[in-house]
Formats: sequence, C-alpha cells, structure tokens
Amino acid sequence: MERRTPCTQGVLAILNFSTTALTKDVKMKIKKWMIGALGVLSCIAALPANAADLLDEITNRGTIRVAIPTDYPPFGFVGPDMKAQGLDVEMANLIGAKLGVKVELVPVTAPNRVPYLQTGKTDLTISSLGKTAERSQVIDFSIAYSPFFDAIFGAKGPKTKSYDDLDGKVIAVTRGSMQDQELQQLAPKAVVKRYEDNNSTISAFLSGQTEMFASGTPVAAALTQRNPKLDMELKIVLANAPCYVGVRKDQPKLLAKVNDIIREAKKSGKLDEMSQHWMGAPAGDLPE
Repeated sequence: MERRTPCTQGVLAILNFSTTALTKDVKMKIKKWMIGALGVLSCIAALPANAADLLDEITNRGTIRVAIPTDYPPFGFVGPDMKAQGLDVEMANLIGAKLGVKVELVPVTAPNRVPYLQTGKTDLTISSLGKTAERSQVIDFSIAYSPFFDAIFGAKGPKTKSYDDLDGKVIAVTRGSMQDQELQQLAPKAVVKRYEDNNSTISAFLSGQTEMFASGTPVAAALTQRNPKLDMELKIVLANAPCYVGVRKDQPKLLAKVNDIIREAKKSGKLDEMSQHWMGAPAGDLPE
C-alpha cells in the first residue's frame, strides 16, 4: 500500500480539484511526478544546515581527530613514555591549540591514512603526506609545512649513478607511500618488495631480505643516529616531496584555517624551530 504524508495528501487533493477536466491517465502521470518531486524536496529539507561544514563541527565537538604516523621517526613514533611524538604530532597539537580544541591522535599507516580521512574516521591527516595528482582527486591539501626528500638507501659500495643502476635490485618500500609510486615511475625494472608499514620496510633491509630500501632522508638519518655503525648510505634521490596536511574534500573553511595557521607558524619562525628540533635543519622556503 502506498504511504502518503500529510503534505503529499494535500497536494493530491489540490490536483483532484484542479484537474477534473483532464483525463484519468494524464491526472495519474501528474500525481506521480508531484510525488517524486516532493520526495526529493523532503530529502533536501531533512539535511542539517551545517552538515557540510566540518570546521563548525570540530568547534562544536571540542575535539579534532588527526591521523598521525607512529612508525616513521622523526615525523611520528612512540617515545619511551609510550606516547606519540615527532614533527607531525607537534604540528597536530599546534593546529589543535590554534583552533582551541582538544587533539585526538589517530595512529595510521601509509596505506590507510588517506582512506581514514575520506571515510570520516579523521578530520585531518598529518602523516608525512606528499601531494600527488591521484591523491588530489580524493582529498585536498594545505600548503607545505615540512621539507622531505625521498631516496634509495643501501649498503656502502658501488655508487648508483642513475635509475638504470637499480634494474634487478631488490628494494623494500612501504605500500601506498610516495616512494612506492616514485619507484614504479623511475625504476620500473627494480624488484620491489612492498610492506604494510615503515618498520617492516626497514626491518626487511636490516635483516638482509632486500638489498636496498626506499624512504625519506629524515627516516634514514634517525636510523643512522640510533646505530652509527650501520652499513648504509644514500644511493640516489627519488624526489623532493614536501609534506602537506590532508583535508577532506569540499571543506574550504577548514582548509583556509589550516593554511592560516601554517603561514603564521612560518612567519613567526615556529616551523623552522620545529624542523630544527626534529630533523636537524630549518624548514626553509616551502612551497605554497
């Protein structure tokens, strides 16, 4: 049995009154069209007025959920106190403080940091995230907040002069990372072994499962700092890929606010201070 709302019933009554001169078939077509139009209007009316405004939602909630890495020093890792720390964690806390809300840190890996943002599990992704054309189709990006060089690392020995020298080399990389995409483009004949997180990627190299590994220069620097005798050197640079804050699509107010916070931190020297502390060098001139 067809269910009719009071509004629908009222419209149908008007139709019955005003279309007595029309044929029965024409009147039925008009009724069906009006019922469909009312259904669409009802759905639109049922939407909350601020459903699309994530910045307002965050403010009202009093908490911002930020995806951060916990396996990628110096950007994000677990400290001796078992709490997350690193450059990305400090950036998340800076944004939370400027917004006047609490920060809920959500640990993620390279493969799920973008999906978490897309599906609403997080409000921002601050996870050494590089900007690519593919990612730009599904999320938006802030201006850059940190420099980042991708490279191939391996045991000390013969120099790698070009990407052709990587042909046949077994290289570990984290699945879904910028380095994964760069390897596919620059060294298609390399034997790439993909791992689900950064710790597994580095462990594969350290345990001799692979000849080399692809990562960021800050990560390799932290690895060398922990183990100065490690037989490792930079083989070849893949790309200069600065880090950006990932923002859900169609959230212009939140994106503008995040950009304002980063620009203010650049102007005050806060970004250089953070980069010097975690990476041993100032952030320098970052792209907008």
